[in-house]
Amino acid sequence: MEFPHLGQHCSHEECHRLDFLPVKCDLCANVYCLDHYSYESHKCPNAHHLDNQVPICPLCNQPVPITRGQLPDIRVGQHIDQDCESD
Repeated sequence: MEFPHLGQHCSHEECHRLDFLPVKCDLCANVYCLDHYSYESHKCPNAHHLDNQVPICPLCNQPVPITRGQLPDIRVGQHIDQDCESD
């Protein structure tokens, strides 16, 4: 006997399994079954938010924000040349 009014279907494009204990992704807010709830298994489009590392200027010890795809060494160099308040 099935209970379609209970549980939710997995949001993974190749699964859609009816799961009675689904897991909601805290980054993309979609619902997944046990097989697809990890960021890697459902290829979460927002997983890159977890990999944020901010380099610290070696001269003034201030964080130097970088954007995705920007090389930290180049950005720190620009900071030292333009914005650094180590003097």
